Amino acid sequence: MRDNDPVTSATRQPETRTATTPPRLIATDLDGTLLRDDKSVSPRTIAALAAAEEAGIEVFFVTGRPARWMDVVSDHVHGHGLAICGNGAAVVDLHGGPGAHRFVKVRELARENALDAVGLLRDAAPGTVYAVEQTYGFHQEPAYPKLHMEVPDGFAPAEELLAPDSHTAGEPVLKILAHHPALDPDAFLTLARLAIGDRATVTRSSPSALLEISGPDVSKASTLALCCAERGISHEEVVAFGDMPNDVEMLTWAGRSYAMGNAHPDVLAAASGRTVANNDDGVAVVIERLLDERR
Repeated sequence: MRDNDPVTSATRQPETRTATTPPRLIATDLDGTLLRDDKSVSPRTIAALAAAEEAGIEVFFVTGRPARWMDVVSDHVHGHGLAICGNGAAVVDLHGGPGAHRFVKVRELARENALDAVGLLRDAAPGTVYAVEQTYGFHQEPAYPKLHMEVPDGFAPAEELLAPDSHTAGEPVLKILAHHPALDPDAFLTLARLAIGDRATVTRSSPSALLEISGPDVSKASTLALCCAERGISHEEVVAFGDMPNDVEMLTWAGRSYAMGNAHPDVLAAASGRTVANNDDGVAVVIERLLDERR
């Protein structure tokens, strides 16, 4: 969402065990959350992230973006340097800097499931067009609109791109993008979830009717939970931030969660707290308060 409704302050949590558990990890979405609308990271936010790391709190960037779009925050990674990309489809080490990231974990969308999802959604929503996001490549159907900041690697029908003998078959599929030119975004999401069922995970992060389709049970939340388990961090020790439907599961899973002031209604309902909008440094506002509480 991009509408920045004014909110005066972050919402303080009730005095429960979860709310008073010292945070060990901060998980934050990027677009519409950590980033301002001009895609910059404000000086205040940069300082808050650095202060959290200095205090021993790990910071994970958790985004729908592919790894190759992470240059916007590559200068601000500390410590472990890991980010969760593609709505949980990949864990990426950003320490190498722009263009030199390394995939640590890949949770791919099986081609059989992807083909099923494409066919089911074509039947349910005629006019849907597709793009295929892989670890390094990006291909799209000829009618897919120019929505992204790059030139596709190739053009072909989704069924051809996802075929077992396709020229793209040597590279894992992370997610499918499905765009409809006329449907309401939330109505399209509901329709797609009903049509595809458990064959894949369907969500959205765009203000347009653009859906993101990942492997079954792949989400920001499930991959974040795996990363936390590897570190011995419980969900009660996680503070999460988000603004769009692809953040809902993560915000529900985390011990403390904050919807941005510009968040989608489903996010406002899912989060345990609310902060100010992304353009007003809502993530930094909460981090500063969390650090003050530790002193």
